[in-house]
Amino acid sequence: MNQERSSVESVVQTYFDGLYESNADKLATAFHPSADLRWVDKGELKVLSVPDWLALVRKRPSAKAEGKPREDFIVTIDRSDDNTAFIKVRCQLPPRYFTDYLVAMKLTDGWQIVSKSYRYDQRD
Repeated sequence: MNQERSSVESVVQTYFDGLYESNADKLATAFHPSADLRWVDKGELKVLSVPDWLALVRKRPSAKAEGKPREDFIVTIDRSDDNTAFIKVRCQLPPRYFTDYLVAMKLTDGWQIVSKSYRYDQRD
């Protein structure tokens, strides 16, 4: 199980790196193409497909290039079996500070994130 935890952590690390670098190609390797992102805005559920999100990522400057601080970490990994994981993470793209809930599944090509739900705080 430790090796499996490491492989789950590896896909999360790819996610963290891709976010900080605004590297859509790296993020695309972490996410299944059918995945989506979900969040609540003013009481309404918003849903964005991964391809649409990656298009937005390609247009934004990276936190790395802007010299913004990096802090990202796994809060918890909950494994229901050898092929499914629920992962709570914290990360930041200042001035936004995120709590993400990722569902990852082990597919024939390895672990991929199949769903992301998140919330964030905006700080000065």
